[in-house]
Amino acid sequence: MPDAFWSSDEFDERAHQLYNEGRYDEAVEVLRQGLHLYPDSVELHIGMGYARLAREEFAWARRAFADAINLEPDHEDALAGLGEVLLKLGQSEQGAACFERVLALGFTEDLDIVLQMGRALFREGLIENARRYFSIAREAHPENAEATACLGYAWHRLSREKEAVKWLRRAIAIDTGHMEARIYLANLLYDRGDYEDALGEFERTDPQDHWDELGIWRVIELKKSIYRLADDDPELKPWLVRLADLAGEADPTELLLAEIEAAGPDGSGGRDPAQLELFGTLLTELQEMHKRGRVGEVHRVTTREGVMYTGTWEEIVVGMRDDDASYADRTVEEFIACAARRAAQQGVVIPATDAESFIRGSAEAGLLRILR
Repeated sequence: MPDAFWSSDEFDERAHQLYNEGRYDEAVEVLRQGLHLYPDSVELHIGMGYARLAREEFAWARRAFADAINLEPDHEDALAGLGEVLLKLGQSEQGAACFERVLALGFTEDLDIVLQMGRALFREGLIENARRYFSIAREAHPENAEATACLGYAWHRLSREKEAVKWLRRAIAIDTGHMEARIYLANLLYDRGDYEDALGEFERTDPQDHWDELGIWRVIELKKSIYRLADDDPELKPWLVRLADLAGEADPTELLLAEIEAAGPDGSGGRDPAQLELFGTLLTELQEMHKRGRVGEVHRVTTREGVMYTGTWEEIVVGMRDDDASYADRTVEEFIACAARRAAQQGVVIPATDAESFIRGSAEAGLLRILR
């Protein structure tokens, strides 16, 4: 609990710590107490703006940033925060004007704030404008891998594949550990049919580097097709475990099986073929049990156009396919694959492995909402 004798800087520092830990409600409470004692603290108003923004309380965030700007009209963080809120509220021109004001104030070499503004534009679909900000960041910091990678992402969203590949490769050359850029590049190469190159990039990643199911499915597919691996090959086991984890299907039994595989029969870490075979069999059974447990559940989703679908995940996808005249005569699998490819062309990665993953991925991408 904040001390009554804290300075405004101490309130700000504590709120920053809570914000960075994702404890936004607590951060707001600390900031509220700080502002009660120090109502003219620009930093506390800015902190409140970002905490409100994180909680998607856009009207309150706008007010907090406006209060900060009233106290200090040229504060770059307040202007950047207000611009981000305005973009969220659909006021693109006003938001972009706030960002331009930050640049005009001479902050073109401030890497963090320029990338922040570029990402905000990118998230709202203002890709060409975002690309410009990423270019500014990279020109000021040519050896920064993140700025270089962001430039690659933007070029891909602008359908400039060659440029995207160039900048993503350059980002990886700057920082070989930039796994987000490497995974993005691998998926891009896969989409254009460069399967061996795609696998080469995927193999420079670990399963734990992946936070999306699509890339993992592609690793498994490529390893099986290029190296002709069997379904129960030990090489695939870490990827299957990660896949189950991301799908929310990991349970203590799976974790125990994973530990058994890693340790080996004598605890030395060696691989025992018999145990690996058992591990693969049990993992497959666990996955099937989870799938059977979900059969028959009724869900409801709505598209951005307001079209609503109700039924199982499979029935919902069938309805979506039937409403798309160009795919009415295609299988559900073909519809999902084509829809995922269309999304990938816009820089959005959606799993195409099954109906549930496809719908949940679409929801995360903002293409629809899951109501139930």
